[in-house]
Amino acid sequence: MLKRPTLLWLLAPYVLFLGALPLADRVRPVIFGLPFLFFWVLAATLLTPAAVFLAWRGDRKRGRV
Repeated sequence: MLKRPTLLWLLAPYVLFLGALPLADRVRPVIFGLPFLFFWVLAATLLTPAAVFLAWRGDRKRGRV
C-alpha cells in the first residue's frame, strides 16, 4: 500500500516526456503553428510545475512538510 499516494503526481511528467513520446513521433498535424512533437514537449514542460505543486500540496495536507 502506498504511504504517500500524492507523490504519484510526479509520474505524470515522466509519462508525458518518455512514455508517450514514441506515440507522438509525428511532424504533422500542426497545432498552434508548432509541429506536433514540439507542441507535445512544450505542453509536458508546462504541466510539470503543476504536477510538482499537486504533490507538494498533498504532502502538506498530510503534515509531511
